[in-house]
Amino acid sequence: MNKKLDLASLKEQLDSQTDFPTLYMFKFIVPIGKENEVAKLLPRNELVLKKSAKGNYASVTIKAMMPSSDSIIAVYEQASAIEGIISL
Repeated sequence: MNKKLDLASLKEQLDSQTDFPTLYMFKFIVPIGKENEVAKLLPRNELVLKKSAKGNYASVTIKAMMPSSDSIIAVYEQASAIEGIISL
């Protein structure tokens, strides 16, 4: 499960390099029509949306105050359930 390994290494990196709480920037690429699903991950935070040149995909950026690395990992785990999402 590469995804789990990636999240484990992200957690390790966050714990060693970040003081919490911190303002964290999430970036995702999703097929058009899935933007609302991403917005529901962090509903109280500002979302910046940019559509691709051909209009098939959207880049979604959300900045959120996160209390811990576990809370960041939890958002990525929820996001992984969105069909076609790419986490950056």
